[in-house]
Amino acid sequence: MIAQLLRFTFLLVLFPSVGHSQAAPAGDEPPNILFILVDDLGYHDLGYTGSRFYETPHIDKLAAEGMSFTNAYAASPICSPSRAAILTGKYPARLNLTDYIPGNRHYGPHPDQKLASHPFKLFLDPEETTLAEAFKSNGYATFFAGKWHLGEKEMHYPEQHGFEVNVGGNATGHPAGGYFSPYANPQLPDGPEGEYLTDRLTEETIRFITKKREKPFFALLSYYTVHLPLQGKEEKVKKYQNKRQQMSFEGAAFDQQNQTYLKNHQDHPTYAAMVESLDENVGRLLQALSEAGLDSNTLVIFTSDNGGMATSNLAEQIPTSNAPLRTGKGYLYEGGIRVPLIFRWPGAIKEGSTHEFPVTGTDLFPTFLEMAGLNPLPHQHRDGVSLQPLLRGKSMEERPIFWYYPHYSGGLGGRPSAAIREGQYKLIHFFESDRSELYGLETDRAEDSDLSNSFPETRNRLTKKLQHWMKEMAVQLPYPNPSYQPEN
Repeated sequence: MIAQLLRFTFLLVLFPSVGHSQAAPAGDEPPNILFILVDDLGYHDLGYTGSRFYETPHIDKLAAEGMSFTNAYAASPICSPSRAAILTGKYPARLNLTDYIPGNRHYGPHPDQKLASHPFKLFLDPEETTLAEAFKSNGYATFFAGKWHLGEKEMHYPEQHGFEVNVGGNATGHPAGGYFSPYANPQLPDGPEGEYLTDRLTEETIRFITKKREKPFFALLSYYTVHLPLQGKEEKVKKYQNKRQQMSFEGAAFDQQNQTYLKNHQDHPTYAAMVESLDENVGRLLQALSEAGLDSNTLVIFTSDNGGMATSNLAEQIPTSNAPLRTGKGYLYEGGIRVPLIFRWPGAIKEGSTHEFPVTGTDLFPTFLEMAGLNPLPHQHRDGVSLQPLLRGKSMEERPIFWYYPHYSGGLGGRPSAAIREGQYKLIHFFESDRSELYGLETDRAEDSDLSNSFPETRNRLTKKLQHWMKEMAVQLPYPNPSYQPEN
């Protein structure tokens, strides 16, 4: 007993927040955090979420060993704002970081776009306290690897936001040199010619998390995959070419609306190869944790920054389909914002559990802190709620979730819009037409049936809440484009 008291006293000195939190870590020590963030991975891109074409046994096993959320959302349908929301616990609208960086460069008025959007921040504001800074201030070793895309200049790179180690994170939103070395990445020395980027980032992360140290770690592995360009290992591409030949698909491969194509089937061999390489590397990470004896005291989180890319003005460039979810990246329909989310912590989170509670990217910050036994930072992560009760098998009261994307999503076809989900209902307001659509997601995940005329009271109630929220966020609404030239 005396030894235990001495050990707890030591923890209070090293981690003063531990003694004041209601969380109960599985072991005597603050847990390690391994956060795996994938780029552009759709909700249905995994075996456990229903994919017939992609093969993800390791990620499926991760889900089976922890809790998976079936109504998890990205805070934005586009990467940079979604990532900023995760790191700060604030909505992109509050941060005024609402599109991918450097999106403003191409934001001169476009003659084919009815509306124009106001400038937004091209960097993650250094005044924000990030997840990494919160963990670092509580004695954690912090590590980042992969895609950053939250500022063009080095003053805005991961090292300036609490990460002690940065492997490969810079201004680019995709691999500048592709997925095979040489990488053309100043933050990542080239490996042997032909080395695969997803493998390399995993190796760097394993080296960090298995290093002998006195401190716990917070590691964010932010894979560049499965973002374009489509590049997979040759033997895996051939495997899925053969698999595609053996499968049958119902209906047309694509739908077309104006100049935008929508992919209806998951059948792209190269994308499937990239997903399989992702899955293999998740398996390598979990094996490394096990072999190092870190399993029981490491919280592993797996998610994506937005929905899968399922639309484009070039059909051959579309990598995946989110069906039955509607559309994909760049839209506020379910295909653009619903993402996989898994929490695993042996002994602390029930194996094989699932939850339907709607959650979003801003919830991760307070959840990580509370699960680690650290004090919350309510002024910082003010737009998120801790999911710790759900992860401990308890209940929580639902609250509305909001989105604000006042931009055109380029060649993807998305239009300026805002949205709210409360309970089973989701309302999307489109700024071009000044009209809203209402869906009941409990029975209509595909968002096929617009209920806005059938349920005017629900439509009006959610509209008022969305308007009130946008006023609270002090958003600058898109405005008429003076250069707009409508088609004859």
